[in-house]
Amino acid sequence: MKSNELSNKVIYWIDQNKEEIISFLQDLIRIPSINPWFSENKNISHENEVQDLIIKKLNQYEPKIDLWEPDAEHLKKYSNKPGYYAGRNFKGRPNLALTIKGKGNGKSIILTGHVDVVKPGEGWNYEPFDGTRSNNRIYGRGAVDMKGGIAAMIMALVAIMRSGLKLKGDVIIGTVVDEEAGGMGTLAFIDRGYRADGCILTEPTNMAIAPICRGILWGKLIIQGRSGHIEMGEGDWRVGGAVDAIRLAKVYLDSFDRLNKDWAIRKNHPLLPIPCQLITAQINGGEYPTAFANRAEIIFDAQYLPSEKDENWLGGKVKEEITEFVQAIAKTEPWLKEHPPKIEWLVDADCGETPIDNPFVETCINSLDELGMNKKVMGVSTHTDMGWFVNVGIPTINFGPGEMRMAHQNDESLSELDLISATKVIAQIILNWCGFERG
Repeated sequence: MKSNELSNKVIYWIDQNKEEIISFLQDLIRIPSINPWFSENKNISHENEVQDLIIKKLNQYEPKIDLWEPDAEHLKKYSNKPGYYAGRNFKGRPNLALTIKGKGNGKSIILTGHVDVVKPGEGWNYEPFDGTRSNNRIYGRGAVDMKGGIAAMIMALVAIMRSGLKLKGDVIIGTVVDEEAGGMGTLAFIDRGYRADGCILTEPTNMAIAPICRGILWGKLIIQGRSGHIEMGEGDWRVGGAVDAIRLAKVYLDSFDRLNKDWAIRKNHPLLPIPCQLITAQINGGEYPTAFANRAEIIFDAQYLPSEKDENWLGGKVKEEITEFVQAIAKTEPWLKEHPPKIEWLVDADCGETPIDNPFVETCINSLDELGMNKKVMGVSTHTDMGWFVNVGIPTINFGPGEMRMAHQNDESLSELDLISATKVIAQIILNWCGFERG
């Protein structure tokens, strides 16, 4: 058989075994692998059960299995780098690296995703961990983020093996813990020494090849005021009058709007649909209805581009920019000039980018074309774990089924068609990148 006939055999297998692929995703969803950061019970996560299920699915292909619990103390050397959090507990929460060796003379690939999910929350019409099928969709927490992507990448490899093909390059399945609380699982995976010639992170991209994701900063702006009887007016703060912290917070909210107009011009990327912005997520202030607020907090989310990363691959430069902006606004208000606000940084989630003309990215785009699919290329506006792979020199893309907007919602669901289509695309990329022959 010619190579295209052999690859068509894999696509045919996927079409003939849709039920097995869907069933595997349902089995993944039925494991409530909630990240302990989101759970009332910090000692139970069930992430290990997802890893066991993946091993069981691939064990017949005689893979090399590496199952280990990340160690925060061992990873302390990365304390100023992305993904490190001191004291994080990984007991019973193992990473998995599963390697299927190729015959040689082929390029290697990492297929990776996270096994943890956020808690379900309220308002579901379907049980969040039942994996219910309805109207050609699979419902459940993690269906999109990102057990759908994990199911697609695992079943793409199964399809190749079941079709009797032998890959020339190695395939490493990397399923990690803790992405939903900062990405320390991926840091541990990279520290373990896993490398390849290309990497697919199967986050939901709505079937687009996404060679870039943005970094995310969470910050808390703390504005100090001075309480006083709200019905008596503020008076002159210089002689003991009250200062309304909520009024001062409004000064910053208006200033953020002006900053965003500037960022909308300066902080764009051709593959990203929206510019970076500083967005207010929460406002807290005041103690009771009859007093001016003596304190106000603005909690914000600010995005940054890979081109803005600092020497530690983080958002230090953007932190400095925001800090300088906050200080400049403080100088326009007499009280703030003497009582400057403070910023408490909460999260710095890194980003990454692979040039669109990189051979691996081109292979991924061409694989869509070979399957008659839209050659859609666009970035991911959120953070993903691709940063560390790029940092160590691995060309990396995000590609997976489902829309990121569906992640973390109640009634999270994935189209069965998208799941099957993503499985085909990933299989085609593996074949094209690693090379293959009849087994």
